[in-house]
Amino acid sequence: MTRRASITAVIVVAGATAAGGYWIGRSGMTGGIVMPEIGALVARVFGNDPIAMAADVPPSGPIIYYRHPDGQPLYAASPTKTDDGRDFVGVRQSEDVSFDTDKASADTDIAQHSEATESGGRKILYYRNPMGLPDTSPVPKLDSMGMDYLPVYEGEDDYGSTVKVSGGKLQRTGVKTVLATRSPIIRPVNVPGTVVLDERRISVVSIRAEAFIEEVSDITSGSVVTRGQPLVRFYAKEIAAAGALYASDVKTGGKAGARGSLQRLENLGVPKEAIAEIETTGRVPISVTLTAPRGGVVLERMAVEGMMSAVGETLFKIADVSTVWVEANVPEYELSSIRVGATATIRVRSLPGREFSGKVELIFPAVQEQTRTAKVRIELDNPDGVLFANMYADVEIEAGGTEPVVVVPDSAVIDTGDRQVVIVDKGGGSFEPRDVKIGMRGGGMTEIMDGVAAGDRIVVSANFLIDAESNLKAALGALAPAEAQP
Repeated sequence: MTRRASITAVIVVAGATAAGGYWIGRSGMTGGIVMPEIGALVARVFGNDPIAMAADVPPSGPIIYYRHPDGQPLYAASPTKTDDGRDFVGVRQSEDVSFDTDKASADTDIAQHSEATESGGRKILYYRNPMGLPDTSPVPKLDSMGMDYLPVYEGEDDYGSTVKVSGGKLQRTGVKTVLATRSPIIRPVNVPGTVVLDERRISVVSIRAEAFIEEVSDITSGSVVTRGQPLVRFYAKEIAAAGALYASDVKTGGKAGARGSLQRLENLGVPKEAIAEIETTGRVPISVTLTAPRGGVVLERMAVEGMMSAVGETLFKIADVSTVWVEANVPEYELSSIRVGATATIRVRSLPGREFSGKVELIFPAVQEQTRTAKVRIELDNPDGVLFANMYADVEIEAGGTEPVVVVPDSAVIDTGDRQVVIVDKGGGSFEPRDVKIGMRGGGMTEIMDGVAAGDRIVVSANFLIDAESNLKAALGALAPAEAQP
């Protein structure tokens, strides 16, 4: 054949090959049907018929994989059967397709490639179809278009959920990552509350004997009084008799001999000023004046001039309002996160823009049956007296634990309702969706109880895009025939 004729034959074969490839792509047929015809054409042109050569040499070597008996692009690493019960055909080493003229040289190159790959620290699991078809091979091979099957390394299983994203795509989608850290979760619990008086700062003014009220000071309910301020003047026959006995005992035996009568006066609640007057003058005052036991606001005035007061009858009720309580109603499910000593912020509706800070002093050990809430007592300073009893208040209590836990930003958690997922950045553009168990939330952070460790890099932006791609990849892998997967 002349040089010109050879060149013409090559051009004809190239055109036929291109046309055949186009027809394959249009018809969806595999190379197992068309490629032998093209190979025969090449053999007739160049005088090298691989089919005839293969027919002259009997198969030799061990079986390296198994193929579908009908020539479909389905392979397996171990003996298997088709859906209709036929056995896959074993392919021996000498029968493996090779387009190299030197088969031994090609096998050597493949072995060197595998050794170099494994020596580089990564192990090849199998080879996948370069066009993304559900077709794998345990050994290197070519597809129907002559393209090399792509190696799948350990940790890069194509049927897993790990997603690889290029650097350019990461920038376009706006993927951002942060490190999972350890810190305590502090979150606010907002509940309603009511301002109440401090029970320890309320005093009742009464007389311990039957008495006649002679005079009442110009004091009414709501008035502010100071400690020691006169409240009421009264006459009591029992107190007068005890005072006379004390004066007589002091006169005859001195203070040492008047201890019994002095104790009786104190038991009757006679003020120390009246007792001192008896000691110095030796006379018993006809009337006794009661003074305010503490400073504060008069809550009740029951004393009226000219009235006869029974024993122990309340004449005045006085409360010190420099310190008040706020009783908040906390739902039962929030009680576990509330602790004594936690900081609370109080906002009163009648004082907009003003906040009061206090501490949780007590958690009542009972839950109300109707509302399923428990009372939490908060103590507040009220030096200027602007907080009144029975005011409504909005209470914000800092809840949560004091022990550090693994936390990630709220935006890192994809919550589907049935499961919670975070995307872990494994480096090199690889991302892995990982199921997690979440705990408390607060301050824009979420506690991760299981699934992520401190120091893991977590995706916090555009993570739903990576999760969607991973789910699609896993779904496509599940559609592949079982015998196609290694």
